[in-house]
Amino acid sequence: MPVYLFRDTKTEETFDKFMGMDEKQPYLEANPHLESVITAPNVVAGVASSKTLRNDNGFKEVLSKISEAHPTSAVAEKHGRRTTKQIKTQQVIEKHRKRNNETSRTRLHK
Repeated sequence: MPVYLFRDTKTEETFDKFMGMDEKQPYLEANPHLESVITAPNVVAGVASSKTLRNDNGFKEVLSKISEAHPTSAVAEKHGRRTTKQIKTQQVIEKHRKRNNETSRTRLHK
């Protein structure tokens, strides 16, 4: 449940009140001399870095299955298990793509 900050318009005193979201409006209606003060939201968790954010094993398994189903995807490159043969095959494919792009550019400029 959230903590709300209220200000008494008669005394200019501010105070916190712990209540549910559905309780706030009836509370203000019952106390017309109070007004809600808008504040910045409270952060519950601390600052996280990429080292502290870890995927659990279930999610890693899902990523592994996705990479098996789509072996040429970016997910497969990052999370998939590849054999040496698959790595070498991908390197040859990339080499030929690069070579074909270079030859097509030289043909266009002639």
